[in-house]
Amino acid sequence: MTKSAVVDADPELGARVRAELGGSGPLRTLDGGRSGLTYVVTDAVGNDHVVKAVPPGRRAVGRNDVLRQSHVLSALAGAGIGSGLPLPAVTARSEVEPAWFAMERARGTAEEPVLEDHPLPPGIARERMVAAARILGELHAVPLAQIEAGLRSAGGDVPEPLRPADELARWTRTMHAVPEELRSGSDALLSALEAAVPDAVDPVLVHGDFRLGNLLCAGAEPTALVDWEIWSIGDPRVDLGWFGVFTDGALFPGVGRVVPELPSEAELLAACGNPEPPDYAWFRALGRMKMAAIMGHNLKRHREGVHHDPVQEQLPATIDALIVSGRSILEEWSR
Repeated sequence: MTKSAVVDADPELGARVRAELGGSGPLRTLDGGRSGLTYVVTDAVGNDHVVKAVPPGRRAVGRNDVLRQSHVLSALAGAGIGSGLPLPAVTARSEVEPAWFAMERARGTAEEPVLEDHPLPPGIARERMVAAARILGELHAVPLAQIEAGLRSAGGDVPEPLRPADELARWTRTMHAVPEELRSGSDALLSALEAAVPDAVDPVLVHGDFRLGNLLCAGAEPTALVDWEIWSIGDPRVDLGWFGVFTDGALFPGVGRVVPELPSEAELLAACGNPEPPDYAWFRALGRMKMAAIMGHNLKRHREGVHHDPVQEQLPATIDALIVSGRSILEEWSR
């Protein structure tokens, strides 16, 4: 009987990965992976690795700069940095275009309680979210000098710190790329945010998309913080305000649900070890604007045929709710 040929999701990439990791199994598309090109492959001793790659013909910038993602993971893992953090180990990387890197495949699943079709039991969802908040506090506590040294050792660059004004400008550009009819009220929200930009605090490592949907867990135990596409050096309140968005299912009408027993934003701040961050209301509103901008941009790409995903048609009510909530927070804060 002849041996069956290996069928890869990407034959060229599959051959390159096997040359580094060994094994003879195929490179398979990772189910549920939406962050760029994400695959899984089994090495010669039976261990699974998650592979992230630059799409063929694309430049390694932004979310496609996978080596930048690998550098921060290596930086945190090196020399005992972040030893208490659940992080996947980088197992291989290649700078040859199109670049790619591999990391260990952690056990468990990642679910966003307020957005999942089959939500977690409320008690487990609460335990995961509180545990995640503690992890976020530990992440922000890693000394910046150690992170910078780790990045250089891993072959990465140390970015300039982003101030709150820089974060606002970044997501304002995304919002402005969304057709006006899909972002009603956003100009007033953007103006209110711009008029009250707070001073920066001491910079830390910012994940940028910190939420349960990016934290693998086995039961209530976190096993791996993933999806580092938009990490930066910046203001810790950016992560705090973003994480808080996902405590309230009412912000996602039509696509989400209210989950009983989830911790409040105040409880998350306490678990993070940062119970009273200054000007936190501004970052709560920024997180809502950022989410509305991302959803609006995704809906635009769907309608233009760039990325067909009919689920995006359910987003207009959520985009509206996020914008309204952001404006309400700032109005109450300014009284």
